[in-house]
Amino acid sequence: MKVRIASGGLCALMLLAAAGCNLPGRPKAGPEVPRPEEVMAFDKLYGDNCAGCHGVDGRNGSATNLANPKYEAWIDDATLRDVIAKGEKESLMPAFALESGGVLTDQQIDALVMGMRERWKKGDPFGGETPPPYNASHPGDAGKGKAVYAIACARCHGMTREQPGKAGTILDGSFLALVNEQTIRSTIVPGRPDIGEPDWRGHILGRAMTDEEVTDVSAWLMSQKPVLPGQPYPNKNVLSGKPGDEPPSAIKK
Repeated sequence: MKVRIASGGLCALMLLAAAGCNLPGRPKAGPEVPRPEEVMAFDKLYGDNCAGCHGVDGRNGSATNLANPKYEAWIDDATLRDVIAKGEKESLMPAFALESGGVLTDQQIDALVMGMRERWKKGDPFGGETPPPYNASHPGDAGKGKAVYAIACARCHGMTREQPGKAGTILDGSFLALVNEQTIRSTIVPGRPDIGEPDWRGHILGRAMTDEEVTDVSAWLMSQKPVLPGQPYPNKNVLSGKPGDEPPSAIKK
């Protein structure tokens, strides 16, 4: 009996020796997966955190066209970093900094900013012209913005929600609920070449939009945001109640 037990124990030891490093539960040899905070490669950081909204290569996404050289020239490093770190209130842009509830370290946010600049910032895309600034210098006048919409936006986006233009409506409450005034401004000024949206010089026939016009039309569009977006659909529910929330079709030409 003792001989059999000894033989069995010897066989077990031989099997363990043959198994070597492939013991159950032991990880196989190969590259170690880095901790999330150790990832610094731009492609990985952008792909995991930005591509879902801004597009795989910075374009053709639902959010800002980051690969647009005009956008990259328009926004400075500090502002771009601040948007990534803290997000944009009343929009779908979340905060990514750890201190703001996000998942990225300061070093990772710096890597994103540097990567965007290296890939997408190119020369002087404005041809020497000075665009309206990134931030509005004063609150917009929604009443004036209604008239600006009629001459700058309606020919492509339509005069009413129910009568969209060739570029689709931007008056739908479900859309407006997802953006803020800065989102509108960031679309008008640098444009979005990936979807055929011109920059601030191509909205009004014969001239560029002024800073005040961009500010006012952004304010008017936000005044069109309904209290209960998307209920019912198409949007016919009560508007925000802010000055200027009448539809542009009421404007006398």
